[in-house]
Amino acid sequence: MKLIKTINEMHAFGTATRQSGKRLGLVPTMGALHDGHLSLVRAAREKSDAVAVSIFVNPTQFGPNEDFAKYPRNLESDSKMLEREYVDVIFAPSVNDMYPAGAITWVTVEGMSDRLCGNSRPGHFRGVTTVVSKLFHIIEPDTAFFGQKDAAQVAIIRRMVRDLNMPIKIGVCPIIRESDGLALSSRNTYLNPEDRKSALILHQSLLRAHTLFEGGEREAAKLIAAGKQEFGSEPKARLDYFEIVDPDSLEPVTTISNRALIAVAAFIGNTRLIDNIIVDPNR
Repeated sequence: MKLIKTINEMHAFGTATRQSGKRLGLVPTMGALHDGHLSLVRAAREKSDAVAVSIFVNPTQFGPNEDFAKYPRNLESDSKMLEREYVDVIFAPSVNDMYPAGAITWVTVEGMSDRLCGNSRPGHFRGVTTVVSKLFHIIEPDTAFFGQKDAAQVAIIRRMVRDLNMPIKIGVCPIIRESDGLALSSRNTYLNPEDRKSALILHQSLLRAHTLFEGGEREAAKLIAAGKQEFGSEPKARLDYFEIVDPDSLEPVTTISNRALIAVAAFIGNTRLIDNIIVDPNR
């Protein structure tokens, strides 16, 4: 396994891989790896001849009062995990390389970037699409792999790839959960044992809505009300949003007649977590 820290060397690796006829898979991450990330790596390994994992805590997707400074960073530990997964290369660039002094160019998916997390975290998705676009141009993978937990991010990146005619496939892998249902997240490390228990409310709210859906309820407002009601039983949780949207456009849904994304975000103490499920009346 190679550790690459410069853009030129990473670009050369991608070029050499393609010229040799190999399919290159990319797993973009911010490090602090867990089994959710490793499930993406394994999917990439299954569908690619070579696998690259980027580790870059991207400053432009954090707001001024968010956790950029304390976001967990441990390249040595992450590298050991990836070596055990037979990753070919880790790309770990510096902020100065990814954002040269005086850089003023951004990639924005208009409209979609203001929905769900984009509504409560202004500029977040602009940072995501800009850095992902940079990674795609530097590495030029055949397929990039993302997790369903970041469903809004997936939808926005897919739209960016389509609109900009990028020759890259987007692979989406299922949410990996703890045995009690908590979705794996690097930010789970912020939770003390009491907060960890309180964090289960996100999954519980989704299950409440899903149970009603399975019982035949199709009106989004009623499902949303049921999901929000769950938060009344958890005083340590502060709801950010509970919404039902089209999984491709992120437009709100009023009546569920096709696949729909039920998405939730909440603060447990100072830690913001997200989760979601997909429902489909035609399945």
